[in-house]
Amino acid sequence: MKAKKTPLRKCIVTNEMKPKKELVRIVRTPEGDVLFDPTSKKSGRGAYLTGTKEVVLEAKQKNILSRHLKTKVDEEFYDYLLTEVAEGKKK
Repeated sequence: MKAKKTPLRKCIVTNEMKPKKELVRIVRTPEGDVLFDPTSKKSGRGAYLTGTKEVVLEAKQKNILSRHLKTKVDEEFYDYLLTEVAEGKKK
């Protein structure tokens, strides 16, 4: 029996290909809201970040999420994301 392939995704900050389970997903919904998506099931344009504090801080500093999701991402959302990553609420 063949082993299942592990789905890989690219972190938009580090440009590293990693297993999907190691990354956190941020989604822009069709309504234009930007949400943290711990289940990776919400519909909309997604972006993946490595689940570390350093990567989230770099994304905040360079405003990477706003460019990738093509919408404005507030500073409060980055702060919320930092608390989620710190608590390890990936899944």
